[in-house]
Amino acid sequence: MSEMPESRIFIVDDDISVCRGISLLLNSAGYLVETFENVKDLLQVEDINMPGCILLDIFLEKESGLELQDAIKNKFRNIPIIFITGHGDIPMSVQALKKGAINFLQKPVDDKDLLKAVDEAVKNSRVLLNLQMETDRCKALMESLTPRELEILRFVKKGMLNKQIASELNIAEHTVKLHRGRITEKLGVKSVPEMIYIAERSNID
Repeated sequence: MSEMPESRIFIVDDDISVCRGISLLLNSAGYLVETFENVKDLLQVEDINMPGCILLDIFLEKESGLELQDAIKNKFRNIPIIFITGHGDIPMSVQALKKGAINFLQKPVDDKDLLKAVDEAVKNSRVLLNLQMETDRCKALMESLTPRELEILRFVKKGMLNKQIASELNIAEHTVKLHRGRITEKLGVKSVPEMIYIAERSNID
């Protein structure tokens, strides 16, 4: 398996001194860091296919990080959010975590706490990215199947035998066997459970 790409940390905070301080700390720990004054600029970043995390100030001058959490999650599916604030309270942190934030830190953030939170977020991001890559792999395999092969695979997934599938589709049992052979070959599998795994990862009903 090829090595995972290095990680990127995005800091969104309109306090330049905070951005600079956190950047220096994370740079010294070996992270690639990019800073933004607002979420709008962050959302302009091209899709990134590497692990990382977003350090997001919950109170920005012109926008609320909490309100824009969904937009960020939709754009960066595999990049966890860590909220940072000097004004946070318990209900707000609970709301952020319920919506999928991975952590919630209060300013001034302790260096050790920050590094630990970022390390955990990046590890989580690696897991999410690996899962995404596996899903994409399975979807690509499924796209190689013909409509008839997909139809037969759906019946196989339901646990139906070749004879039952043949009856359902009004075709010869031998024809079903031929199709199943091609499905097995295209998906690169040796067993029905492997075939079903790929179908399920691809969200095939």
